[in-house]
Amino acid sequence: MDLLNTLVDKGLRRESPTREEALAVLATSDDDVLDVVAAAGKVRRHWFGRRVKLNYLVNLKSGLCPEDCSYCSQRLGSKAEILKYTWLKPDQASAAAAAGVSGGAKRVCLVASGRGPTDRDVDRVSETIKAIKEQNESVEVCACLGLLSDGQAERLREAGADAYNHNLNTSEATYGDITTTHTYADRVDTVNKAHAAGLSACSGLIAGMGESDEDLVDVVFSLRELDPDSVPVNFLIPMEGTPLAKEWHLTPQRCLRILAMTRFVCPDVEVRIAGGREVHLRTMQPLALHLANSIFLGDYLTSEGQAGHKDLEMIADAGFEVEGTGEVTLPEHRASARSGGCGSHTDGGGCGSHADAGGAGAGGCGSHAGGGVCAPASASTPAPARATEEPRTDLVAVRRRGAGTDLAPNA
Repeated sequence: MDLLNTLVDKGLRRESPTREEALAVLATSDDDVLDVVAAAGKVRRHWFGRRVKLNYLVNLKSGLCPEDCSYCSQRLGSKAEILKYTWLKPDQASAAAAAGVSGGAKRVCLVASGRGPTDRDVDRVSETIKAIKEQNESVEVCACLGLLSDGQAERLREAGADAYNHNLNTSEATYGDITTTHTYADRVDTVNKAHAAGLSACSGLIAGMGESDEDLVDVVFSLRELDPDSVPVNFLIPMEGTPLAKEWHLTPQRCLRILAMTRFVCPDVEVRIAGGREVHLRTMQPLALHLANSIFLGDYLTSEGQAGHKDLEMIADAGFEVEGTGEVTLPEHRASARSGGCGSHTDGGGCGSHADAGGAGAGGCGSHAGGGVCAPASASTPAPARATEEPRTDLVAVRRRGAGTDLAPNA
């Protein structure tokens, strides 16, 4: 297929595809999905080999968020029967993080529900970061606390944070359909604050919210322009008690096409399969490893994930290997543009052209934990419906173990 050959060539050169080419990937048929995976897999292996980076979530504060993000089980007005608790103490969070690290996680993502942290919250998280680093000096720590105020990103970095996550989630055109309590521009501002502070920026999307192909392409191109080091791709987990929880738009094949499009647009960036892979990719999860080079290990913020040992078995059976703590995730040209590897942002042309989830209220950590779906998509071409795709509500389970409980985590 000429399209795929062109996209592979561009990906190996870190050249952006056109919008039309990105849309064409999403429009390919199920009959062609293996060809699409094979093509995007060449780009993935060129920049990341067969390494898979493992990330582990610690939900520092769960539920009772004042924001109204309609995809989120922690949102204002949510009736989802999730765990609700206030801030974990530093030793509790450190113990939770240690479970993930012992399971093979290289990065720990510290997430807290809410619009954004107060200065006292930043102090609290800073103590948690220090406690984690004291036990595991080599582990990467990513904070995901919502919208940042001036100076807070710098304080997090001084405390030892390596990265900050804040997802765009969907296109600017449809963002107002998802939430009314903050804006798309607010999210962009927080990603820029993380960059400016020298934190490695992590920002991604949620697919399956009723958006059009154009919306998906728009948000991925916007992410390319923002130039994060990692792009988590979440697949909506429709949880009971959240708006439009009965909406199901995704098939395994569509999820693979979305991941492939993201890889072509952001060829040399850490593309992470985040929340919802177990629900929507299901038995086709191993194929997604040919597209993404990073996953979350075990459970998510408020929903259960695949058992940690099953993740490790899947990676090995698919012919991939877990990335070690001594290995640098990013390709050399990107890593060298960051001070110390996870450091300062240098202006460039976006992911793939460097100058070389739901989850946490206004935050997200690339770990969409269930929620409703976005209200009506834009007037552009709607995502194709699949009448044969029955909702798999049996695969959606609320997290009842790990952080905030007395039960051992799933790591």
